[in-house]
Amino acid sequence: MFEELDSKTTPSTSTEGTPRWIGVAVVALAAVSLVSLAVGWNATSHARNAEESLAVQTKSFQQSQDALGQRLSQAEEANAQEQSEMNLVSSKLQITQGELDNARKQVKLTREDYNKQINQVNSELKTKANQGDVDTLNTNVNGVKTDLETTKTSLASTRDQFGTLIARNHEEVEQLRRQGERDYYEFTLSAKGAKQTLGGLQIELRSTSVKHNAYSVTLVVDDKRLDKNNRSLGEPIYFITEGARTPLELVVNQIGKNHISGYLSVPKPDQPSTTASANSGN
Repeated sequence: MFEELDSKTTPSTSTEGTPRWIGVAVVALAAVSLVSLAVGWNATSHARNAEESLAVQTKSFQQSQDALGQRLSQAEEANAQEQSEMNLVSSKLQITQGELDNARKQVKLTREDYNKQINQVNSELKTKANQGDVDTLNTNVNGVKTDLETTKTSLASTRDQFGTLIARNHEEVEQLRRQGERDYYEFTLSAKGAKQTLGGLQIELRSTSVKHNAYSVTLVVDDKRLDKNNRSLGEPIYFITEGARTPLELVVNQIGKNHISGYLSVPKPDQPSTTASANSGN
């Protein structure tokens, strides 16, 4: 009887072991669900990040597009302004060209009228004048030329007598020196404060003005100091030394920056006295 009971109780033992597999399945299913949930959460995060990045890129692109639109608008305005200015310049050039054409026409007409008048005068002269009139005219012209030459010679002589012939360079100084009437000493001062002694006279350069062709110097004559201020290029400075009756003449014929060149004209020892006045007080 006990054996029968044991045999009967054996199947119930196997029935009680079945729920263990179900638990394992449930655990596995839960793990799979967790993994799926984690994967889904990660995918959602990536999608959200991608969406935000796309929104930022879209905003940046929109800003770039707006900036480009503004630049294009400014470029179109500048182009329109330049086109307007070019049209204005073109219209002015057309007006100027028209005025130039009119001026050329006027010049052409003036030349034609002038040529007509010259031809008319020549024709009248040929008709009215004879060879005697022409010879008389030539004689008068030659006489006028002779009078002009005489006047030039007289003027040159007068200027020479009163010491007003001014040498503008070394060659002209040589020409005056060859006349033998006076002694000439040339000088050059190339710095402010530079000094040079010639013919018993000391010259000191104080200043120059290239713009106004003027200079200032100090002369030491017979132990006397004479300041000559703002003298012009080519202007003679006259002064008399002790025991002399004829004035000396100082001329500056070149002026540069802190630079002057010129000459001192001194009468020869046997030179007769002249009526030239000295302006040593200047």
